[in-house]
Amino acid sequence: MKPNRSLPQSLSPLHEKEFRYFIVARFFLIMALRMVGTVVAYELFQLTKSSFSIGLVGLSEFIPVFSLALYAGHVIDKSDRRKILVRGILFYSLCIVALIVVTVPVVQQYFNKHLLEVSFYIIIFFTGVIRAFVGPTTHAIISQLVPRHILPFAANISSSTWLIASITGHASAGFFIAWFGVNTTFYIILAYAITAVLVLSNIKPKPAVAKTSDIGAWESVKVGLRFVKSNKILLGAISLDLFAVLFGGAVALIPEFANKILSVGPIGFGWLNAAIDIGSVITILTMTLSPMKQHQGKKLFAAVAGFGICIIVFGVSGFYWLSFCALILAGMLDGISVIVRGTVLQLSTPDEMRGRVSSVNSMFINSSNELGQFESGFMARIMGTVPSVIFGGCMTLLVVIITWFKAPALRKFEY
Repeated sequence: MKPNRSLPQSLSPLHEKEFRYFIVARFFLIMALRMVGTVVAYELFQLTKSSFSIGLVGLSEFIPVFSLALYAGHVIDKSDRRKILVRGILFYSLCIVALIVVTVPVVQQYFNKHLLEVSFYIIIFFTGVIRAFVGPTTHAIISQLVPRHILPFAANISSSTWLIASITGHASAGFFIAWFGVNTTFYIILAYAITAVLVLSNIKPKPAVAKTSDIGAWESVKVGLRFVKSNKILLGAISLDLFAVLFGGAVALIPEFANKILSVGPIGFGWLNAAIDIGSVITILTMTLSPMKQHQGKKLFAAVAGFGICIIVFGVSGFYWLSFCALILAGMLDGISVIVRGTVLQLSTPDEMRGRVSSVNSMFINSSNELGQFESGFMARIMGTVPSVIFGGCMTLLVVIITWFKAPALRKFEY
């Protein structure tokens, strides 16, 4: 089927066949990734009745993502990016198979609770190793699939796909747990991962763009770091998002809120888990069709501040629908941050450095989700669940205030 040539300019990347294959594969991959996170969090909380265990899952994934990110960027810039994606998803499929094994009822009868808990941490550690390479590659490969003049639109479509898949993954995981159980849900996730590999096989190889073969890995990494450090707007956007996600990571405590405070089952849990992403996709779809025209920097600061306020409302709420709406609004505001940061990343990065710059971004932003998950679980243990969420929202507001004065270039940024 030929693409519709009458598409608006904001959807023009969909004219490119390989980009369409990439978007479909990305959808199934993110579905699998998000469902793994949701199901593992649910199963661990049922096993331990402790949000701290969920925090340890985040730490298990954070360590390899953070540790390997810079080296991964060097590898991505000198390798075939499509091959990295295919191999990474295949290895991720093996991790899903391991999760299937440890959730088989017969296996669980022979494992004690502590051994089961540790098994989850080990498997998630290896998924973190894979994510260190796959995550930045999904950003870096876009420039090889579409012409440069439509890169901002391609970045928006990619972000929208990520969020729609994330919503579907979060919500459907709750439904599947309720209908089929945890073990069968992992089989469904495995099918999604395999589908992503099959679709990616339709994309031609994407050989290296960078000329990094003549320099060492460490020197290549330093070049990427120096570039990010010298780009004040990109550095400011990354820093603001990093600390906002780190302190505003209330999502990690949703299993406990759903179970102990809001008293809802797996379906209600799935919708709460998806609420932020639902809000984000509303914003991103709207802004994809009707982009922001001016004052994007100031709007970014306002959005992150509003996000912090929504997290505080979620923390003090004892009513399901108020909590759900607070997370929806938080997601809508977070969507603005995703759009602005994604556009800055695509427009300011040379093609030969996209792997390294995307890896720096991944190291500080994507891994901050896992570190934020650990921070939330740790703070919940020492402060209590509700106070820890309120504390996180207040810290997010403090970060906005500090960054407003420390990053004037970002405050004045427009594109």
